[in-house]
Amino acid sequence: MADDRPVALDEYPVHQVPLSMKHVATGDRNAYDRCIFHLVDPTGEFLLILGLGVYPNLGVIDAYATLRVGDTLHAVRASDALRDDTRMELAVGPLRIQVERPLKDFVLTCEADPDDPGGFSYEINWSAAFPALWEPHHTQRRGGRLTLEGRRFVQAGRCDGRLRIGGREVSLDGWTGTRDRSWGVRPVPGEEGGRLAEENRTEGFHWIWSPVRFDDRFLMVIVQEDADGYRTLNDATLVRDGHPDLQLGWPQADITYRTGTRHPESAVVHLTDPLSRKPLELGVEILASSPLAVGAGYPPADDWQHGTWRGRDWTDRRSYDLSDPAAHPLAAYGVIDHAARFTLDGQVGHGIFEHGSFGRHDPSGFTGYDSVAP
Repeated sequence: MADDRPVALDEYPVHQVPLSMKHVATGDRNAYDRCIFHLVDPTGEFLLILGLGVYPNLGVIDAYATLRVGDTLHAVRASDALRDDTRMELAVGPLRIQVERPLKDFVLTCEADPDDPGGFSYEINWSAAFPALWEPHHTQRRGGRLTLEGRRFVQAGRCDGRLRIGGREVSLDGWTGTRDRSWGVRPVPGEEGGRLAEENRTEGFHWIWSPVRFDDRFLMVIVQEDADGYRTLNDATLVRDGHPDLQLGWPQADITYRTGTRHPESAVVHLTDPLSRKPLELGVEILASSPLAVGAGYPPADDWQHGTWRGRDWTDRRSYDLSDPAAHPLAAYGVIDHAARFTLDGQVGHGIFEHGSFGRHDPSGFTGYDSVAP
């Protein structure tokens, strides 16, 4: 067929299945391939999150960037038709992720709005400080159907550059950077419902995803539990240059929530040194928070979600007032990324404490979707 000619990537010996690299091995509409960067200001004044994803079986590429400053969340989102050359040029509208050296160096760009040159924009160099780390293979089922299967790696780094907001220019020197790359099958809007969706509604879901960079080490903690506390995903791995990776046991988190919410204010994650078998405590102090259902396109966002077709060359810029939680009622039912200061074994680091807790969770004392901290 004339529209199914080889693409540039087909020149390289990287094929996994007998198809052109423009195709994925599954026909599932929810196939995706995505990258996300978190940039953490150690003072807690700013939190910048950005990402880009492609949805091969939907023909969509999209990207977003959100910047929290005080009680305001600034967002830039862009979406377009997926082209054959998109895998080599990660750009949508004003947003670009340039791979300078794979697994090493990246250039992140958000071009200024021509109609508002003093608005939200940035040019950032992101450099890896530690080797990339595989996360556990992630699967979820709804009844008998596999609804999510993803592979992901995570990495911590340093960043420098400039961002501009409201006519103010901010240096990123000294900020911490983390990133993750994931691909596989993950639900996007338009997922069919019916009997399976009704009969297999989740009673409860509890999630912690926390990449942390210290001066000489990188720690990754992941916890996913069902309503009764049954753990379906677990990891606590410490990465240090020149040393084997250390698995720090079965993480247990004691989270202090803001009264009347499930919004964490601090936490202690209990870990274990496998060599000495001594307990370790990862202290967590929340600095700034960004609900992914506001601006960033994660469910249950009500104005835009990843993978949705918005037409060609769609770009949207807006700001959200986060001072009144009632203005964003769905935010509490989505995962929230918290920039945090961490302590471990006398060291201080920074990173992300991503948390979501919905419905019943027996270990936390939550009895249902309307249950909150006393």
